[in-house]
Amino acid sequence: MFDKTPTSEIKALFLDIGGVLISNGWQHQSRYKAIAKFGLKKQEVEARHKLVFVTYESGKITHDEYLDWVIFYEPRTFSKQDFTEFMFTQSVAIAGSIDFFKEIKQKYQLKVFAVSNEGSELNAYRIKHFKLDELFDGYISSCYVHLHKPDTAMLKLASDISHTIPEHALYVDDGKLLTEIASGLGFQTLHFQSLQKTKTLIKTFQFQQGADT
Repeated sequence: MFDKTPTSEIKALFLDIGGVLISNGWQHQSRYKAIAKFGLKKQEVEARHKLVFVTYESGKITHDEYLDWVIFYEPRTFSKQDFTEFMFTQSVAIAGSIDFFKEIKQKYQLKVFAVSNEGSELNAYRIKHFKLDELFDGYISSCYVHLHKPDTAMLKLASDISHTIPEHALYVDDGKLLTEIASGLGFQTLHFQSLQKTKTLIKTFQFQQGADT
């Protein structure tokens, strides 16, 4: 562990991925597109998805099992590969966001960790496709740690692994409730609404080395 210090200088960034760096991976907009494209029954698919998605993102069932239970519970005219490729294509970078946080990391020599809810296969695809290893020092991903936000254990784990007390970490998430929960744990927080707003808001934080953004 590590000792607390009175300073509030930020030494680490804890970033959500979906909604901050990249579009949310498999939210309702993407599912609705898939339902239309593949001719699925919306009510049935959504009910099945709701029952198993947290279990899937928590790494407790495989991608194949998720597809078996939610999509391929009856014969289809398309393959799992077809559907998976469509899922992957729904991921789109939020213009400029990854580069912005890379610049902040380099300027202030920060540790940067992902704290995100992601299924294993989609997580691996997004890390590789968007070259997220160039930004992140590690991943507290739900599929790896078998936890799921808003479980506060994920942020506590990020704090422990990065050796950063909450007061020295800035947590950025597009979920307002999630930033409120993190704030209650002592983390500095920023509710991501757009990159432009974030560039303005981040100037209000004090980073290590005593510099301003």
